[in-house]
Amino acid sequence: MKEEQIKKAYEDARAQYAKLGVDADKAIEQLNNLSISIHCWQADDVSGFENPDGELTGGIQTTGNYPGKARTIEELKRDLEKVIALIPGKHRISLHATYGDFDGEFVDRDKVEPKHFQSWIDWAKKNDVKLDFNSTFFSHEKTNSGYTLSDFDPEIRAFWKDHLRQCRRIAAEIGRQQGDPCIHNIWIPDGEKDKTVSRYEHRKLLQESLDEVLKEKISTEYLKDCIECKLFGIGSESYVVGSHEFYMGYAVKNNMLLTLDAGHFHPTETISDKLSAILLFVPEITLHVSRPERWDSDHVVILTDELLAISQEIVRSGQMDRVHIGLDYFDASINRIGAYVVGIRSAQKAMLQALLEPTDKLRDFEKKDKRFERMAWLEELKAMPWNALYVYYCNKQGVPIGDEYIKSIQEYETEVTSRRV
Repeated sequence: MKEEQIKKAYEDARAQYAKLGVDADKAIEQLNNLSISIHCWQADDVSGFENPDGELTGGIQTTGNYPGKARTIEELKRDLEKVIALIPGKHRISLHATYGDFDGEFVDRDKVEPKHFQSWIDWAKKNDVKLDFNSTFFSHEKTNSGYTLSDFDPEIRAFWKDHLRQCRRIAAEIGRQQGDPCIHNIWIPDGEKDKTVSRYEHRKLLQESLDEVLKEKISTEYLKDCIECKLFGIGSESYVVGSHEFYMGYAVKNNMLLTLDAGHFHPTETISDKLSAILLFVPEITLHVSRPERWDSDHVVILTDELLAISQEIVRSGQMDRVHIGLDYFDASINRIGAYVVGIRSAQKAMLQALLEPTDKLRDFEKKDKRFERMAWLEELKAMPWNALYVYYCNKQGVPIGDEYIKSIQEYETEVTSRRV
């Protein structure tokens, strides 16, 4: 598509939105200010660098064996640089604790330190991105019982409490050096495959473990802790200690951030309707945007009705500055760079559509009980030329427009990832 065609389509689309009372340029500006937290683990199938040959455990599973996964920290950084070059805007990279620069040595989880992530901090500054962080409670011999922070064994709990302490300190140092709070996410795989009698006891231990670690106060200028719930996982189909109710109560009681993962609820349950309710009681929300197919399968994000509904709820609530959007999926059956770019662009496209709604007009219909008019406008919005605005935005940002990114990814596969054997 030629430059003049892109501009003409943009001007026509902008004029159509103006008739609805929508400022298209403002919507593009808001989208440009939206930083999506991009998960590092799509590039290497959640292997990390603590023990790259280790098998994933604790409710984590990736499927597929498409060639070209990142095997080293250098390869992972190179892949992420390629992804960043193919998407508009300035974004964040979310790291797990197992992705440290351990210089070929084994460092156990309770011994990870900020120095193991200094190369990531330096890399992020060089590439103009910010970093977020995740404690890693899965794929470790001390998860064999199925429990970590809620284990009956005090030595097991002590180990994982030390891990959590170290992760908070790492995240705080990241936040200090990047001049922006590092969002530190806490998810544990604790639970059981079959019927569990001691549900209350395990949850009480989890509460006590979190209380003990979180009593170390760290300025939110550097660190923002959030806790993530789950309905069930592989090996914890019957019981998960950190349920939605547990973490919702804990977050409200302690004025913490709550993480909602789109795949962590009942297969017929969605998170879009939860946002406006939860935002009334917690300071901020972190989203792990995924695409569940009947369960927490972490499929690549695409432009679905639920993705759009999540975006609409964020914008319509007027609380966009209190919701942090991150991605969480891992597909090893397709080109991993392509999986990244499709997912990130889909999330941006959903947010752009939400930002292009005439929210005040729609609210006015509701106040006047004009429900037909509200329905009609919402239906008409579905056919509006929002994609012309996204194409224009990509072009202005100097990244591929339309399907042009596909060729670039194919060339990268030929020149780089296909040679990883």
